Amino acid sequence: MRELKSIEEKILDRALYLVGKNRSLNISVRAIAKEAEVNVSAINYYFRTKEEMMMQVKELFIINTLSITSILTDLTLEPEEKLIYSINEIMEYIIRYPGITVLLKDARERVDITSVRLLKASNEMTEKINSLLDNFLSGTDNIFSKRIIFWSAVNYPVEDNAFDNYDSVFLKDREDRIAYIRHLLEILKK
Repeated sequence: MRELKSIEEKILDRALYLVGKNRSLNISVRAIAKEAEVNVSAINYYFRTKEEMMMQVKELFIINTLSITSILTDLTLEPEEKLIYSINEIMEYIIRYPGITVLLKDARERVDITSVRLLKASNEMTEKINSLLDNFLSGTDNIFSKRIIFWSAVNYPVEDNAFDNYDSVFLKDREDRIAYIRHLLEILKK
């Protein structure tokens, strides 16, 4: 996942976080400024309009999705490692930006170029992961059902409201997430 280097990126990061937290793109500029710990004038300086800022939020989503896709095409990694490391990044991304499905839903409802690119990047990443997963599970029964179980086990624990009554702290640590993913794959391989 891309690290933040500037105030502009911090604003985008916090705006994307609030989109997920509020499960809506309808977030006030003041709320974003408060979350980013900047003055409202900083938002106006970097982004002329709220709409322009939200387009840049989508661009950040695309960049992060493409960074996950780069793991999937890394020739130095074995297929199982690609699967594990890319899923780890997805889980980290969902933890950092709860409810990112809001952006995907919004993109499906719009016809602008950024939304089309966002959906294309997300779909390509998902197709590559599903292909790796199907190859990993080859020779087992019910691959489609196992794929559903896999995606559910990836998304459910890290969604904003999952495990409220359980200890999900382990998901915030990279090594623990990787161990969880390895264990999940072992179970599905049976």
